[in-house]
Amino acid sequence: MQQLEFQLRGEFVELNQLLKLAGVCDSGGAGKALVAEGVVSVDGQVELRKTAKIRAGQVVSLGDVQIKVLA
Repeated sequence: MQQLEFQLRGEFVELNQLLKLAGVCDSGGAGKALVAEGVVSVDGQVELRKTAKIRAGQVVSLGDVQIKVLA
């Protein structure tokens, strides 16, 4: 499993933007499509809200990639 760390620059980041900024996909639109497909999990639960607010301490998973969000 590939482990990535993402440094948060504010209170939260939207899920689709996190996927783009972490380099998992090419654009926010591609991130939205991945979320809509139901292949993205936040803290072990499938997340279908494309702009869900991801905060420090949460872990986002997609396939064999895991993104840990740091404050």
